[in-house]
Amino acid sequence: MSWSTWSTGRRVGVVGAAVVAVAAVAAGAVLAFSGGGDQKVVRPTTTSSSTTTTTTAPPVAPLTGLPDPTGVSLKRAALSVKIENTPEARPQSGLAQADVVYEEVVEGGITRFWAVFNSAAPDTVGPIRSVRLMDPDIVSAIGGVVAFSGGTPDNVALVRACPVVWVDESNAGDAFYRDNNRYAPHNLYGYTDKLWARGGTPVPPRPLFGYLATGATFGGERIDSFHVGLSPGYDPTYTYDAAAHVWKRSYGDTAFNDANGTQIAPTTVIVQFVNYPAGSEGQLIGGGDAWIFSDGQLVKGRWSKPDPTTPTQYTNVFGGPVPITPGRTWVELAPLNTVVDVVSAPPPPPTVAPTTTTPKKPKK
Repeated sequence: MSWSTWSTGRRVGVVGAAVVAVAAVAAGAVLAFSGGGDQKVVRPTTTSSSTTTTTTAPPVAPLTGLPDPTGVSLKRAALSVKIENTPEARPQSGLAQADVVYEEVVEGGITRFWAVFNSAAPDTVGPIRSVRLMDPDIVSAIGGVVAFSGGTPDNVALVRACPVVWVDESNAGDAFYRDNNRYAPHNLYGYTDKLWARGGTPVPPRPLFGYLATGATFGGERIDSFHVGLSPGYDPTYTYDAAAHVWKRSYGDTAFNDANGTQIAPTTVIVQFVNYPAGSEGQLIGGGDAWIFSDGQLVKGRWSKPDPTTPTQYTNVFGGPVPITPGRTWVELAPLNTVVDVVSAPPPPPTVAPTTTTPKKPKK
């Protein structure tokens, strides 16, 4: 913003037949007199003052699309941690603060999470568990630090070959610890600061999603809640909280909480339908259907991923990108035959009052 101010004034008096010009002007005018008595008026030079105020927008966190006044998201890499989801592992530590979470199906229909941290993180995260064949296709596009605990030799070798800094029991040192209040193997946790310290030169992650511009609307079908029909005990329901603009996650009527008591409530949930040929180890390279829930609405579209290092793209039925509401995102990597039950929201109340008419009096 800039502005300019001008200030000038003049006053002239007439005495008898002689006209004496006297200039009374704003500060800065110069009044000069000659030796012969003639009076000269030197008019002030018009000046202007200009002040410009520049407001710099805060940086935007790459994995949430939200303003990050601290700039921390651009000063460190992503940290991806493989987290267990059996009843013995609940409540987990750190899920509520993850920027992005991927939920995948493993053996027996149970699920596990990849929790991805960048703009925020808890002090500790876990329980940390093993990797699967499909995991390189998740973490390769994110980069940064990847923490896990074991797996088959082939799967561990594949993750270690990804363009990431990997951390497991062989090199974690004091970045991992056991919680004595839980039984093994559900008690392995990590200190996020020490895990990040394994990452060398901090390189921030690239965005994984496109985000709606300020004032833009998502423009889908209005939804109250939806249920993702995974195996019993692992089948989440998400209910929209219009006041907070989030999807609250639960199992049946039981809220799915973090260890700190916070209910898991992402801003956007993407149900990505994936082929699991053997009941596990989903195929994430290729494409398929995707249901995108954001801002209390549903857009049905497609997903595509040409190779492990390219982030998955989400498009509408016309092939255009589907930008989502800035915030935390959960991606459900659901098998192809998964039933997603959707409860539509009631229509909004009318904005125009209905027209009323006065009945005519009957004729006598």
